[in-house]
Amino acid sequence: MELSCKSEYAILALLELAASYQSGEPLQIRQIAAQQDIPDRYLEQLLATLRRGGLVKSQRGAKGGYVLAREPWKIPLLDVFSCLEGLDAAVPELDSSAKTIERSVIQEVWQEACQAANLVLQKYTLQDLCEQRTARRQMDIMYYI
Repeated sequence: MELSCKSEYAILALLELAASYQSGEPLQIRQIAAQQDIPDRYLEQLLATLRRGGLVKSQRGAKGGYVLAREPWKIPLLDVFSCLEGLDAAVPELDSSAKTIERSVIQEVWQEACQAANLVLQKYTLQDLCEQRTARRQMDIMYYI
């Protein structure tokens, strides 16, 4: 399993939106892009996908931009990956047409790996990532004093 560039950029953008969630102020694409070093055009496409997936809302107008559609503690990473990568949150079914014992064993191991990955992604929310980021920043500040 590999973290795609698309998913990484989307999570970085969502972290920015989560950090500004309490203020209620929408963030513009150029603000997010500058903060996380993401190409504007690509971020625009990602945010459109996240909007269609119900994870962010867009607001029009001079003070418009994007905000999270739900509280950051109610958005598990599994929802983000499912929206972007089309991952099915359900564990894949075993193929009943597996012709050999070897194929059956491989499918069972793959099913177990998918279950484990889904559990981890369901466990962590955007809020958890924000808290980990804040804690690491605090450690960096303390280290340099």
